Amino acid sequence: AQQPGTPLSDQEYQQFFKFLRITIQARTACHLRELYGCKNSLVQRLDEYENHGVIPPGPICSELPGNPFFHNFCTFSLYRCIMKKYFLKV
Repeated sequence: AQQPGTPLSDQEYQQFFKFLRITIQARTACHLRELYGCKNSLVQRLDEYENHGVIPPGPICSELPGNPFFHNFCTFSLYRCIMKKYFLKV
């Protein structure tokens, strides 16, 4: 284990920046969703990509306590964006 206050190793930095890049990309996708809505062709392509080529029609169920049901994938995605839970799965 590294001493507190010491820099990350090269491997640790790779993991650190990999996570940052993924999170920044997720924020960008959320920003597009908020600006253009779910009917936008780019947003729909992102949704299709995330779901292996098909946007689930809904309802969408999740393992979230208190929020187990969403009317459609768009509502679920907006929830993830608002709550900053970018990698929450259905």
